[in-house]
Amino acid sequence: MDLFIYVFAALFSVLNPLGAVPIFVGLTQDDSKQERSRISLWTGINVFIILTISYFIGKYALVFFGISIDALRIAGGIVIVTSGFALLTGNFSKKRGVNKKVASDAMQRNDIALSPLAIPMLAGPGSMSLLIAMYQEHTEVAQKVATCLAILAVAFCIFLILKSAHYISRILGSSGIVAISRVIGFIVIAIGVQYIANGVVTIFKIV
Repeated sequence: MDLFIYVFAALFSVLNPLGAVPIFVGLTQDDSKQERSRISLWTGINVFIILTISYFIGKYALVFFGISIDALRIAGGIVIVTSGFALLTGNFSKKRGVNKKVASDAMQRNDIALSPLAIPMLAGPGSMSLLIAMYQEHTEVAQKVATCLAILAVAFCIFLILKSAHYISRILGSSGIVAISRVIGFIVIAIGVQYIANGVVTIFKIV
């Protein structure tokens, strides 16, 4: 249970689905309620699939490219810290890979659940590197099951938040969402710094 809560909290903070609410509202403003629900559902499913694949297959990608787990921790930590700073400054939409060109292209698509919503807006390099490192750290079957359940729980939360995005946007407003994102941004920076520290300490111990 402790691992489940830890993974859930870390992933939820790094993905920050609340920060995706304004972007989702802008991309789906002309869609029906039923279509928004469908997009929300498939975004959650796609995020779950992407993160689960990253969790189990990422280890072999590291071996193929000859990347150590400590190097991954440091690189992933830098990406996570950068995302955290973007949340603090209110520039998270740019850091999620959603610029004007991407948004314009998304408006012309029939289905935006996979791209740009699931990837790169939600499931990005920060969350992927986080999961790959966790796979190496927690090797027992029960721990892997708990991690997968945490991924599923985060994906379900993404579905619920996006499904209620227009309502949340009206209740909180842009200022409310930015305020919450800045608090989450501080947590994300702390997670990133911790991963960098873990990687650096382990490398120096080996040396």
